[in-house]
Amino acid sequence: MLTQGSGRIVNLASQAAVIGLDRHVAYCASKAAVVGMTKVLAMEWAPHINVNAISPTIVETALGKKAWAGEVGERAKSQIPAGRFAQPEEIAGLALYLLSDAASMITGENVVIDGGYSIQ
Repeated sequence: MLTQGSGRIVNLASQAAVIGLDRHVAYCASKAAVVGMTKVLAMEWAPHINVNAISPTIVETALGKKAWAGEVGERAKSQIPAGRFAQPEEIAGLALYLLSDAASMITGENVVIDGGYSIQ
């Protein structure tokens, strides 16, 4: 991309980048680092390369369904204003938008897609 002089990058972080999760210090720190890297690269590679991040809540992939099954998952969902986990298609749709020409003025952003959890 640098030699080509254009491009778009979408990094995947987590809502853990913007909120504290008890007993998850390493995970939260690593995801916050992804967001920080996104912002720095957006500055360094502007104006021709856009760099953004997506920070989802729990996503209902096969792994997510297994890890958050039963009471623990229901308790987690009850803390999300939207009342549910994210769907893979929602994350993919946002990524496709950020990679499109329609998002050419968006760079250095971390888009949190967590059903309102982080605004509480």
